[in-house]
This record gives sequence, structure tokens and C-alpha cells, in this order.
Amino acid sequence: MTPAELASVVLAAAHAVFDQRGLDRAALPERTVVERPRNPEHGDYASTLALQLSKKVGVPPRELATALADELGRAAGVKSVEIAGPGFLNIRLDAAAAGQLARVIVEAGAEYGRSDRLAGEKINLEFVSANPTGPVHIGGVRWAAVGDALSRLLRATGADVGTEYYFNDAGSQIDRFARSLLAAAKGEAAPEDGYGGAYIAEIATEVQARRPEVRSLDDDAAQEVFRVEGVALMFDEIRSSLRDFGVEFDTYFNEKDLHDRGELDLALNRLRAQGHLYESEGATWLRTTDFGDDKDRVLRKSNGEWTYFAADCAYYLDKRERGFERVVIMLGADHHGYIGRMKAMAACFGDDPERNLEILIGQLVNLLHDGAPMRMSKRAGTVITLEDLVDAIGVDASRYALARYSSDSPIDIDIELWTRATRDNPVYYVQYVAARTAGVARNAAEVGLVPGDADAFRPDLLDHEKENELLKALAEFPAVVATAAELREPHRVARYLEESVAASYHRFYDNCRVLPLGDEEVTDLHRARLWLNNATRTVIANGLHLLGVSAPERM
Repeated sequence: MTPAELASVVLAAAHAVFDQRGLDRAALPERTVVERPRNPEHGDYASTLALQLSKKVGVPPRELATALADELGRAAGVKSVEIAGPGFLNIRLDAAAAGQLARVIVEAGAEYGRSDRLAGEKINLEFVSANPTGPVHIGGVRWAAVGDALSRLLRATGADVGTEYYFNDAGSQIDRFARSLLAAAKGEAAPEDGYGGAYIAEIATEVQARRPEVRSLDDDAAQEVFRVEGVALMFDEIRSSLRDFGVEFDTYFNEKDLHDRGELDLALNRLRAQGHLYESEGATWLRTTDFGDDKDRVLRKSNGEWTYFAADCAYYLDKRERGFERVVIMLGADHHGYIGRMKAMAACFGDDPERNLEILIGQLVNLLHDGAPMRMSKRAGTVITLEDLVDAIGVDASRYALARYSSDSPIDIDIELWTRATRDNPVYYVQYVAARTAGVARNAAEVGLVPGDADAFRPDLLDHEKENELLKALAEFPAVVATAAELREPHRVARYLEESVAASYHRFYDNCRVLPLGDEEVTDLHRARLWLNNATRTVIANGLHLLGVSAPERM
């Protein structure tokens, strides 16, 4: 019996009690939940339904809990129900009902853990969006791992998600990039406000190989060639490195398109129609202070140039016009000040900034070697890049390490720890369970032990304390996925895999032999434990997939 099935049983019992007592069914919720008690001695699951309904129907909570307990005690699969405190229901399942979960998980396969919790939500999720002026640095890599995991979680809970990379190919930083490439081609030092690093010389050489005529052009014309070709080369590299990292986007959106299609004027006109624009000192301003911003923002300068914020406004409007009800943007720690102005901008468009716009801020990442932070990339010169991280610890460890922590907490990634083939390496600890469960299944087949038909499965035999502990850990997976998606916190999945599933499986493996010894006859208990082993493999694989990490069959 899954937690969702038990919750339905609890609600059915409440319906029966209400009918018996002539209470108004309108007070009953459409659904309820059951939770694991903190102390395992209190039972398998707990419900607070009696406490929630007591005031609504005017029945003392313990009296209502007693009636619910009596009704629940007659339900199939419920071993006992105890009342605790003011009206908590502590529920124990019989072994057969608890053990059936192993069959449910194995038969569901990749679908186990998925739900329709966020069905009907159309979400635009923008992350990374690094400027095409250099390789993706380690802060952007964090968003690549977290953002991709979040997109998987949102889809697993039924949301319609469009992932997006905002390709900032307009503005002064692109001009500085082009000037840096031109200087490298001429053998000169990078401009004072330009970009350094070996990658600049590499791109400059590639541009000249593609466009040899650039050598004969004057500086202005040559700079334009380096701008167009250099940005294209840099962005191709960014896309390639992200693809190798397992991250693909549904949409790569060019900022230049906003300008070329006149969308900045469209946004300006929409904001003017809303009554939030004014002119001052020859510039056009958006009155964001009306909605809590610390100052009003310039959209168009007195010289006619657009500001970055004007492009932000146009881009947000474009997303909303494409039908996205909720716009989620992931930004680095240095963008914390953007939250107020972006929320105010959404309000200026007439949106609900709490409903239509979410801004997630990620904190800094340090890569440690011999206990000291690494500061310089061999290729980028000034920052640690995606390639530096992957070269140091690999794709799986990188993705897991970056998604394992709450995004609002700084991370120190210790190279020595994350490359260690020991249980203190979190990704190794979890992947080892994936490999061990696969190994048990292979070894079982070699000795003629197969799970058998579901009808012959004896879940009642899974009555060992460690089997029950593992079953309860596996039962939590759908709720963990739903919570991680709703709170935008993929790290919950990683910690659950480590602290609940992997830890419980190791204890189960140490205490409950799955394979027969020697010439020992294969029994129904061996088969039941193999179902549980395979269910664990399913949950580990599904959880790692949500993080974009492989579930190896051998290690």
C-alpha cells in the first residue's frame, strides 16, 4: 500500500464516520495526506485529519480520532491504529499491505514518483544565460545542474515546461569582446576593459582561418567581423559544453531579435498604456517605485539608446505573450538587486509579481584542491569553467555536487572528496546502491532466482524490521519529488537518495540475505526480497535521472 493509497483509505474512513454521525460531508477535504512519524516506534504512518476536522464539525478531536481509528482498524491492510496526544492517528500496516509497495514500484518502473501535482501550469524556466564572451564559469555551471534538474522535476509533476537560454548578443560587453579578439589578432594586449585568457587568442585565430580577408580590413570593419564570427564561435562552444554536460534547452533566445523585431518599442507602448512611464531629462523612465522598487528605472536614455532593463522588460513580455503563465529566472548571487526591479516591472505590466514571476538566486561555488580554492582557469585565465570542473571530478559528480545543496547556500567542492571511491563521497555512495542492486539481480538470475509473476509475490514475508524500514523509505519518493518541484529545491531529491534510500538499503542488505547460500533451495522469501531489491533499483535510478546523473549497473 502506497502512502497515497493509505491516505485514500483514511479519507474513506472519515466519510463513513461522518455518515454514521450525521456530520456535514462538506467539511471533508478532497484529499488528505499521511506522513511518516519522526519516531518509528509510533507506527508506519500518522494522520492529523481528526485535528483538522474537529473545529469544523464541533466534535472533540480525540472523540473524532477514536471514531476514525475504529473505522480504519477494519480496513484491509491496516494492522492497528493508535491515538496519540490531542488526536493524532498512528497507523501500522500489516506486512502484506506494506510489502505490496515493492510490486507497485517495479511495475510502475520509470513512472514511479511522477504525478500530476502541477498539471495545468505552463512554466518558462530560464537558466545559465551566460554572455557569449567566454566559457561558462562555475557559477553558471551550478545553474546548469540545478536548472536542468528542476526542469525534470517540474515535468515529473505534470507541469508544461519550456527551458530557455537568453543569448545576450547585443550591448557593450559584446563590443568589448570584439575589441579583445581584434587586439589578439594584431598581437596586442587586451583592452583595459576587455577579455583575457587563452580562449580569446584561440577564437581570434579561428575567425581569421574562416575569414582570411579580415586581415586586410580597417579596424572598424575588422571588429565587426570579429564580433559576428567570434560570438557565433563562442556560443557554439557554450552550447557544446552544456550538451556534453547533459543540458539541452528548448529555446535559445537572442537578445538581438528583441531589437530587430521592435519588441522593445512594443514593451514601451504597453507600459505607457498602463500609465507607468514618464519623461525626464530627455530620457524615458518606468515608475517602478510605485511597486516597491528603490528607484525608478530608465528604459531609454536621452541619446536614444535602450538600457539593459528595457530589454529585460521586452523579454519578460515576450515570454508572457508566448503563453507562459509563470516565468522563472535563475540568476547569480551578484544579481540579488534585480529582484525588486523585476517584480516591480511585472506589476507595471499588470501581472501579479508573486504569481507570474519567480526569481531564484544562486550563491557562489568554490572548487577546492588540497583544501585551497582554485582561482584561475588554465584556459579562461580569470575564472574556473565548466570544463575545469568536469575535468576534475567528471560529469556525474559535478551535477550531483551542484544539485545536492540548496541553491541559496555557497558550495565548496573538494576535488579529493568527489573523486574518492568511498562511501564518504555522496555520489559514489548513491551510485554504489544502483550498481549493487543491479549486481544482486544479475547474480540472482545466475542461480535461478527470478522475481516470478506478480500474482505469486508474497509481500507478507517482508516482515523484517530492515525490510519495513526500506519499504517506508521507498514510499516517500513521490512526495519528495512533488515537494522538491513545488519548492524549486532539487537538493531534496539528492539528500533523500542518500539519507533515506541508500542508507536503508545498506542496512537491509547487511541484515536480509536476498540470494540463497550454496545449495540452499530458492524460497518465496528470496523472491520477495528480490522484488524489494529491484524496487530499490527503480527508485535510485528514477531519482538520479531527475538530477541528470547516471545509475550505473557496475562500478
